[in-house]
Order: sequence, then C-alpha cells, then structure tokens
Amino acid sequence: MKIIIGYPPTESEKGIATLGQNRQFQWFSNPSFFYPVVMGTSATLLKNKGHDVSWIDCVAEKIHWEEFVEIIKKEKTDLFIFETKTPVVKQHWETIDRLKKIFPMMKIAILGDHVTALPEETMKNSKVDFVLCGGDFDFMSADLADWIDKKIKKVPKGIYYRKANKIINSGKFELKHNLDELPYPDRDLTKWKLYEKEYNLIGKPYFYIMSGRDCWWGKCKFCAWPTLYPKFRVRSVKNVLDEIGMLIDKYDVKEIFDDSGTLMIGKWLKDLCRGLIERGYNKKIKYSCNMRFGALKQEDYNLMKKAGFRLLKFGLESGNQKTLDNLNKGIKIKDIIDGCKMAKSAGLITHLTMIVGYPWETKEDALNTFKLAKRLMQSGKADLLQATVLIPYPGTPLHKEAKEKKWFLFNPLEYERFDQRESVLKTKNSKPEEIAAICGKIYTIFLTPKYIFARLKSINSWGELKFNLRGVKAVIGHLKDFWK
Repeated sequence: MKIIIGYPPTESEKGIATLGQNRQFQWFSNPSFFYPVVMGTSATLLKNKGHDVSWIDCVAEKIHWEEFVEIIKKEKTDLFIFETKTPVVKQHWETIDRLKKIFPMMKIAILGDHVTALPEETMKNSKVDFVLCGGDFDFMSADLADWIDKKIKKVPKGIYYRKANKIINSGKFELKHNLDELPYPDRDLTKWKLYEKEYNLIGKPYFYIMSGRDCWWGKCKFCAWPTLYPKFRVRSVKNVLDEIGMLIDKYDVKEIFDDSGTLMIGKWLKDLCRGLIERGYNKKIKYSCNMRFGALKQEDYNLMKKAGFRLLKFGLESGNQKTLDNLNKGIKIKDIIDGCKMAKSAGLITHLTMIVGYPWETKEDALNTFKLAKRLMQSGKADLLQATVLIPYPGTPLHKEAKEKKWFLFNPLEYERFDQRESVLKTKNSKPEEIAAICGKIYTIFLTPKYIFARLKSINSWGELKFNLRGVKAVIGHLKDFWK
C-alpha cells in the first residue's frame, strides 16, 4: 500500500503552525520545528511492515496546497495519515473534504488528542474515513493498514469508521503495548534535518526521543495527554540506551531531548544515568528532558549532571499556591525554589514553563507568577523560560470544569481561538488583552540588565555564547506573538 504520513498544508496569517509539537499548539512568528516522535515511529513501523511510505511535513517543508495535491497524484496514494490539534481541526476538516473531492478513492485517517476526545465530531464534520484514538498511534496506524490490506479480519480497537453510511466505533482503545517492541524512528525516512530549528538545544545535531508515554504524575487538570491516555508506560533503560548508541554511531548526535511528559525517576533514572556513564555516552552527548519539581533530591541532580544531563524543563505553572493546588500539581512554591537551587547547584540548566489566564486568578495573582519567575531568573537560579495563555483543551478536566462553570469568553466550539494568542476563559478582574500582555511581560525578563548579567556569568564557552545569541531571536519572536 502507498501511504503518505505527516502533516498537510496548515496556514494562517498568524504565523507558522507548531503541529509537530507533541502536546501544545501555537502560531509562531519565529518558528521552531519539533520532531514528532510518535508520528515518526508510526511512519517507521508502517515501512517495516512492507508499505511504501512517504513522510511529508508540509509545514516544515513549506509545501503549499497545489504542490501537495501534485505529490499525492504522483505518488498514487492509497492512504493519507495525519495529525491534527484543536486550533486547526476545522481547517483540517476542510482539507479532508477538498482531498476527498479530488481523490475520492484515497483513504484518509486523522489522529491526535483533539479527535481522541471528540471522535464523532470529526466524523460528522468531514468526510474522513478513519479517526484513530488513544495515543499509541504508531501501533494503531500499522494495525489500520493491515486491516485495510485485509491482513487482519478484525477492526483494531480505538478506530471510528464508516459502514453503510453509519459511524462505527470499533471499541475503546487499549494502552497495553510494550514500547520496547517499537522500532526506533527512521530519521532518514522522516527527514530529520527539517527539525534542526529548536532554540533550547545547544548541541547539533540533536534528536528528540521519548522514553515514556507520557507523564507518571498525570494529574494536572490542564494537560490533555495524561487525561486522554491515562496509562503511563516507560521503555526499558537498555532500550533507551541502545537508541542513543545508534544515534551516536549513525549521526554523531550531540544532544538528546527526551520528550516524555516527565522523565521517569527512582531506580529507572539512576539506572539510566549509570548506563550513560558506563557506556561513555556522557562524554559524547548532552541529555535534556522534562522534569517535575519536588521529584528529585540533590544526589539525583548531581548524578544526572555526571551522566551528561544539561537542561531540565520544569512546569512552574503559577506563582500562587492556590493555583498549584487547583491544578493538582502536587507541589509547593518552596519545591519550585528548592528545585531550582538544587539543579543549579549541580550545574544544570533550568528552563521554566508557566501559564497565565487562570479563571480564579486576579491580575495581581498573574503578576505574582511574573515576579517569581523574575526573581529566579535574575538571581541565576533559573536560566530560561516560556509563558503561555491557559487553554482548556477538550478532554481535560479543565475543559469540563470551564463548561460547567460557564468560564468561556465565547462559544467553546470556536476552536481556532484556542491557539494561546488570547484568553479563552474569564478571569477575575482582567481583560483578555491584559492576560496576553502579562504573558509578553514575562518574556521581557530576558531583556533586564540583572538577567543578562546573571546569564553572562554562567557562559563558559563560545558555543554557549552563540546559543544565547540565538535565543535573543526567539525571545523577540515570542514578544511579537503576544503583542499582536
């Protein structure tokens, strides 16, 4: 079977779509292209099963509609599989219908967190053939292709499809797959060089991997992945180390970013660190990842540094304890401050992520988040940050609560407005434009003399200086995004 997998043309005057990011969506003035690990594994698994697979990321490759149609025609495509997200799902419904009009015999399958939360919505609003639900989209894509090819008789669970003009649900998806059974993403098939524009990573070439799906904490009410795909699983340490070894040998990789929602801790983390040291990988690569405050002790941070870890991305989320409690973060403000201190003491780079626009917060509360971030950044306890406007994605507890308490500022079906450019929910005493302004204000911390001085003191090489200069461009891009 001839299969195209990836991302269709997705365009807007707002900027460049970040469709490849595993969890969030934004339009960026200054784009970053993130390697979509699960989609990359999907393409690889389909190829390994004998299908003729082409990877096409129209966003990263700047392929517009006419060219995309010509590619499908030339490739004589049987099945097109692609990922969508909430702010562009309506655009993708139109894309599906336009494609079906031109290529009525081509099957189209759509996947992602939005359609997992609301599968029948997409079936009713487009002529799509299949909606894949459940997170293990790699396994499911391969099973779907086998079913279409009649290699298996039973419809795989987690798929919505049409039969006699009726929408059929094949049953609840099951998160029972062993992740070690997946192939490592074929980086050449999936055009890895498209994804070299990421401002947080210093070593080149760098590669994204995922050692786990998705976050072992899994309780934050705003996060879609752990809610929709609630069973956390992690690959074996050996499997992860073997993939890193392959990337070192084949591509001379310099940095790994592990995009698990939160990197596994405890014995697993210690074994990973010891394995990186024993194999000598700590002398060849830097390892960066997502991490939770309150999860590690000083000895853990020290071991991670010895093992070659460089950057840890933490969810600060808010400078208000009430909000952290409301979100089920399971941490205290003290955990945030102590975590930054311990990570910096070990010599690690700390990257903070935070959110503004909570419906229970006042403008003063939102500014508390700004103040905490500013204090950590200017004192040298944190190095980098990013800020976003709160988005209640469908399928999350926050979305359900927002509908029940009538927090939405507009019709919650206006998905195109869920793009972090504006407030989606009412807040206590702030106008939507004030929330966006606070988001932009957080980025101005990068431009303060105290932060610049603290950052310059931490630079130890010409490579780090160039990395920081690249970051200036990213900051300016973020400021443009929110000031629009």
